[in-house]
Amino acid sequence: MKKIAIITGASGNLGKACVSAFLDEDYDVIATVPPQESLGYNVPDRVIVKEVDLTNEGDVSRFIADQALQRSIDCALLLVGGFAMGNINDTSNAQLQKMFSLNFFTAYHCARPLFQKMQEQPTGGRIVIIGSKPALNPKEGKNAVAYALSKSLLFDLANILNAESSEGKVVTHVIAPSVIDTPPNREAMPTADFNAWVTPEAIASNILWLCSEKGASVRGGVFKLYGGVKE
Repeated sequence: MKKIAIITGASGNLGKACVSAFLDEDYDVIATVPPQESLGYNVPDRVIVKEVDLTNEGDVSRFIADQALQRSIDCALLLVGGFAMGNINDTSNAQLQKMFSLNFFTAYHCARPLFQKMQEQPTGGRIVIIGSKPALNPKEGKNAVAYALSKSLLFDLANILNAESSEGKVVTHVIAPSVIDTPPNREAMPTADFNAWVTPEAIASNILWLCSEKGASVRGGVFKLYGGVKE
């Protein structure tokens, strides 16, 4: 029986790379996109595309419950997020709430029911969450306060899930990339050294390894994928 991967944020550049990588390893993929949006690229029938508002806990709970009734879920890639600049003087409560909604609650709404489902499965499961370098590096985080704070909670969430997991059945990892080499980022930072960035394909490859049998002995952790960027 083929393994099943849920990939949120599948319409983004990282999502597309992850869908491709998991299909190449013969996974069936359940890909989420925001309501009234499409995936934006062609995929085989092994990809089920679902429109889900990940900021709405009820919508996510219904989506996960529906999938759990039909199949086991081997791994979940929680890729949805957003970015905003702003130092402490520029960051209002409204900006904090927006970033927390996009970066923390979209992950939490998925991780909670997925964790419960995987705990019940004989084979357990893997959850991979996308953190960020600014959440770990205050010198960068001070220029994107709302973003860094919202992403920082994801590391705590992963630690809590790993502590809660009975006998390590469900393992949660956090990938903390530096700047991801995507067309929008190149357009926003045209003078940057693109060779120092990390590609979506490199991130997808590492996530795939963590979800594979070869990565089964890794019991949760933070994986810094910085490309050629120095810490």
